[in-house]
Amino acid sequence: MIQSSQDKAREIAFFDGHAAADSYDVFTPESSNRLIEVCAGLAGFKPGARIADLGCGSGAFTHILQRQGYRPTGLDISPKLIELARAKYPAITFAEGDVEHLPFDDGSLDGVLLSGLVHHLPDPARCASEAFRVLRPGGTFVAFDPNRMNPFMYLYRDRSSPLYSPVGVTANERPVLAREIAATFENAGFRVHTDFMSNLNYRYLASAKLRWLLPAYNAIDRIAFTPSLMKPLRSFVLTYGEKP
Repeated sequence: MIQSSQDKAREIAFFDGHAAADSYDVFTPESSNRLIEVCAGLAGFKPGARIADLGCGSGAFTHILQRQGYRPTGLDISPKLIELARAKYPAITFAEGDVEHLPFDDGSLDGVLLSGLVHHLPDPARCASEAFRVLRPGGTFVAFDPNRMNPFMYLYRDRSSPLYSPVGVTANERPVLAREIAATFENAGFRVHTDFMSNLNYRYLASAKLRWLLPAYNAIDRIAFTPSLMKPLRSFVLTYGEKP
């Protein structure tokens, strides 16, 4: 894994720009709901649990957590996205903050959702340590991130690919390797497990030149990676675990 610091100023500027267009929610509503249901199930979140949605963006996943019976707080580094989330979901608490310095007390949370966040961190060790700190003993986390072993994620979004496109991503981002993310959270003290997921339909693609390919991509992603032998190549890595 590349060990370098995250350019937080660039990250904030990028996502503040998304807030202006309210274009941050890239999945269809059905896919977003299914993703959060799967994540919550893997983490074993209990009804009424206090959950921090880290990297909450404009609050779509935080809202789903609330609808599913949890008590979520959304946190994001982008002040503009937090402003948008508060306007869209006034009944939910949102806070501007840095995942490497969480504004929660030790052992104060039942669960943590890392919403497509880990792959924005060149070294996620500090984030993993902070997640461990704020969870109570027996508390759980779950993270979802693009999988570097998936051919589409690699070719389109990995900087080592000859077809890499920087459109719609920050310089901090890179698809993850499941074993590396698992090791990072294990080193923070968690008992860790890994799963994989595809068939998440995109409704938005940053590159206008490639948007016409989106229906074909969604279909291929749904069909090609359904067989169990293709599981490690599915488009998203789901990392989850428990604080002993």
